[in-house]
Amino acid sequence: MTDILSLIQDPAAWVALVTLVVMEVVLGIDNLIFISILTNKLPEAQRDRARRIGIGLALVMRLGLLATVAWIVRLTEPVFTVMGNEFSWKDLILIAGGLFLVWKATKEIHHHVDPADPEANMVGRGAGLTFGAAIVQILVLDLVFSIDSIITAVGMTPHVPIMVVAVVAAVTVMLLAATPLANFIEKNPTIVMLALSFLMLIGTTLIAEGFGVHVPKGYVYAAMAFSAVVEMLNMWARNARLRKGQGAGH
Repeated sequence: MTDILSLIQDPAAWVALVTLVVMEVVLGIDNLIFISILTNKLPEAQRDRARRIGIGLALVMRLGLLATVAWIVRLTEPVFTVMGNEFSWKDLILIAGGLFLVWKATKEIHHHVDPADPEANMVGRGAGLTFGAAIVQILVLDLVFSIDSIITAVGMTPHVPIMVVAVVAAVTVMLLAATPLANFIEKNPTIVMLALSFLMLIGTTLIAEGFGVHVPKGYVYAAMAFSAVVEMLNMWARNARLRKGQGAGH
């Protein structure tokens, strides 16, 4: 109790908390895009429930990982070396997660380009994707992002209570934003392709990080933000042309 009170009275702790919350929310965007695309494959009646349960279980998992933070930190220790390159369990998890994302995004892009090919669908519709399978996939990908973000958080602050508050705040934002984002993606087909491109970029970045090539996340998110702005301008221009065409028709 004394430690918590001292943290509340420490300005540095508040700065660390705000910084960590922002970082967790930004890192959560990657996961949220995947969740939105994945749950949109479910029957409409199951989508909101899948998002709530998936994100809720993700929160439980992240808090559980924070309880084993000492073990998580040890995941960065090298376990074997290949051609002079050292690999840790964290590296292997990032590589596996990156390959998973690249494969999923590639299959879904193939489906959008050639919808007549039933095998091109990433996870299928209706019977192709069960409710349980969606939850499992959400948790698998969140495990990759959770380990990465927790290791980053440990480097920013040694105080577990600050990490817990930051994780709860970030997951709450994800929970609130999940349905609006998923609905927006569902209503705008061109946004789906842009979101899949983001997943491809994120997956490639994870693979690079796993092989020891550090890619500044600021560059990645700046590229994503620029692409999103360009697509918003395209949508605005298309809507303007449609309104003009409808006005001319009358």
